[in-house]
Amino acid sequence: MDITIWNIMTDVGIMSVLLMVGVLLKAKVSWIQKTFMPASFIAGLLGLLFGPNGLGWLPFSSWIELYPAVLIAVVFASIPIGAVKKRFKEQSSRIRNVWIYGVFILMLFYAVGLLLTQLFLTPVMNVPVGAGMMLGVGFFGGHGSAAAIGETFASLGWEEATSLGYTSATIGMVIAVFCGMLIIKRGTNQNEAHFVSDFKRLPNELKTGLMPKEKRQSIGETTLSPNAVDPLLAHIGLIAIAILLAYGAKIGIEAVFPMLSLPLFSFAILTGILIQWLLRKTKSDDYVDKRVVDRIGGTATDLIVMFGIASINLTVVASYAVPLAILFIVGLLVAYISFRILAPRTFRTYWFENAVFSWGYTTGTVAMGVALLKIVDPELKSTALEDFGVAYLGIMPFEVLTLTFLPLILMSGFGWAYTGLAITICLSLIIVSRSQGWITSMKYSNDHSRTHSQ
Repeated sequence: MDITIWNIMTDVGIMSVLLMVGVLLKAKVSWIQKTFMPASFIAGLLGLLFGPNGLGWLPFSSWIELYPAVLIAVVFASIPIGAVKKRFKEQSSRIRNVWIYGVFILMLFYAVGLLLTQLFLTPVMNVPVGAGMMLGVGFFGGHGSAAAIGETFASLGWEEATSLGYTSATIGMVIAVFCGMLIIKRGTNQNEAHFVSDFKRLPNELKTGLMPKEKRQSIGETTLSPNAVDPLLAHIGLIAIAILLAYGAKIGIEAVFPMLSLPLFSFAILTGILIQWLLRKTKSDDYVDKRVVDRIGGTATDLIVMFGIASINLTVVASYAVPLAILFIVGLLVAYISFRILAPRTFRTYWFENAVFSWGYTTGTVAMGVALLKIVDPELKSTALEDFGVAYLGIMPFEVLTLTFLPLILMSGFGWAYTGLAITICLSLIIVSRSQGWITSMKYSNDHSRTHSQ
C-alpha cells in the first residue's frame, strides 16, 4: 500500500492524542513525576502498548517505523542553521575538557560494545556483529541515532537493527533518569553538589512539566513581518531546503556509486552548514532566530521518540533480550566507573554538576542531561550547558562519522579494525591529556570547584 497524506495525518493525530495524555499524566500522577520521563516518552510507550505491535487497538499505519529516518534529517539540518559565532578564548580550557570527556565516552561505548559482541555474543549466541553498536546508540545516541543506523542497516539487509536501536535508546533513557537520580541523591548526601544540599527540594516544573507564569520564556522573536511570510514557516522552509539539498546529494552520489548507501541525516548536517554559510554571506542570518530553529528540531526529536518507541517490534526484542541485557549491564558499569573516576579529574569547575549533566547525555539524551542538571543546578549557574554547546561542535563529527560509516564497516567485515581505532583514540586522549596536565591524577574537590569559579 502506498502512503497517502491521510496516513500521515492520521498517524500524527493519534500520536498527538497520546502526547496530550502523556502531558496530563505527567502533570497529575505523582509516581510518573518522580521518573522525570518526558511526555513524548510516555506517549511512545502508550503507542507501543495500544498500537499494532501491542494490543492492536490504535490504527497506526505500517509507515510509522519510517518516519524517524526522515525526522532525524530535520534534527541534524537544524543544528547549524542560525548558530551564533562563539568566542572560545575565555572558556577554551573548560570546552577542551568537555570535548575530551565526550569523545572518550562516545568511542569507549562503541569499543566496549564491539569488543563484547565480537569476543562473546557473536561466537556464542550467534548475534550479528552490528549488535555491538547498540550500546553506543542506546547510551550516547538516543532514538535519533537509532533511526539513523536503522536506515543504513536496513539498506544492507539487517532490518531488525531498527527495533533493537529504538529499544536500546529507550533503555538508555530509563537508565539515565533512574541511575542519575541515585547518583544525585548520593552526591548531595556526600556534599559533592555545589548548589543544592537537599535532594527533595526540586522545582515543581521539573516534576509536572508545567511552567509557572513567572518562569515562562519566549520561544523566539518575530524576525519577519507576518504580512510577508509567517516567521515560523520561513524557519521551517530553511530546514526543508537543507533536507531537499541533502536528498538530492544522497540520490546523486548513490547514482554514481550504486554500491554505496549513506543515511540522509549525514548529508542534512552538511547542507545545513551550507545554508548557514549562505545566510552569513548575504547578511541574512540576523533574520534567523536560533531559538525558533531549535524548537523545530526539538519537535522533530519528540516525534522521533514517540514513533520510534511505538514502532518497536517486541518479537525482535524478545529474541535479542539476553544479548541486550549483557551489553547494557556491562555498559552501565563502564559509564559509572567513568563518572566516578574520569569526570572528577577532568572537570575543574563544578565537577559534580558537569558530571551529572554528562551522565544524562552520555547514557540518555541531552534533554535528560538538562533535566538532571536542573536538579543539582536549578538556576544554571554552572557553565555545563554553555561549555557543552560549544564542545559538541567538536564531538559531533565523531558521532556523525560513526553513525554514517560504522554500519558499512561492520557489514563489510572490518569490525576489529574499527574496534582497534576506537581503543586507540580513547588511549590517545588519556595519554595526551595527562601529559599536558589537562586532566589530573587527583580528584578535584568541591572546594577546588569553588576556588575556580570565583
